[in-house]
Amino acid sequence: MQTSPILNEQELAALRFQAAARDLEQIVRDIAQRYIAQQVPLSWRLLHAIEAEALADLGFASRHDGLMLGLFQRPGDLAYPETDETVHFGQSNALPAVFAFAVNAYERAAQSTEEARRDAQRHAAATRPRAWGG
Repeated sequence: MQTSPILNEQELAALRFQAAARDLEQIVRDIAQRYIAQQVPLSWRLLHAIEAEALADLGFASRHDGLMLGLFQRPGDLAYPETDETVHFGQSNALPAVFAFAVNAYERAAQSTEEARRDAQRHAAATRPRAWGG
């Protein structure tokens, strides 16, 4: 007879956190995609706007309790510029969740754009008419 494992409180909390993180990542990706489609570069000001919109998402707030929502809030003493300069974190890997999700969305879009450009170049080279008719 197989018994189902009973999750302890910590395991349940971890699962709830993972679900909330995936939910927030999708929300941030959707918001960032609107700007990516318009070819708006990721500035500090835009990053703050994406963060504010994502954390104010009513669907997100209704699916997760206040304590869970608080885990994704950037601490007030963790200040970032609010300028129109392009976002650059250097070697830092300690980013607030929303910032990390937005940067990741922009990086993926840049990779996809670069891959599409290379594919188009290969296709153009392969279909270019040759002077000798080949």
